[in-house]
Amino acid sequence: QVQLVESGGGLVQAGGSLRLSCAASGSFFSINVMGWYRQAPGKQRELVASMRTGGSTNYADSVKGRFTISRDNAKKTVYLQMNSLKPEDTAVYYCKLSGAYISRDYWGQGTQVTVSS
Repeated sequence: QVQLVESGGGLVQAGGSLRLSCAASGSFFSINVMGWYRQAPGKQRELVASMRTGGSTNYADSVKGRFTISRDNAKKTVYLQMNSLKPEDTAVYYCKLSGAYISRDYWGQGTQVTVSS
């Protein structure tokens, strides 16, 4: 049973920083993609950033230069360092595990990030 558990969300003022963590447990293929998505009220869930096992990354244009994704493959953990946060970054942030050798997409329960102006 694969499980993803996020942590690190909270309330921060505009311009501040937060670091999200997502720890995966269970058995799954080591070659995969781990990523962060977010969903604001009334909006569709969108990709924030993703990272392959080998290290290649993909970022949404809205977060480039402010957010950094990283992962520790040995710990099956992915991180999202968020700097220069803006009120429009307010959303529930979800962790996702996927990949060609993964039977299905796995999602975490989400963690709330609120940025006050």
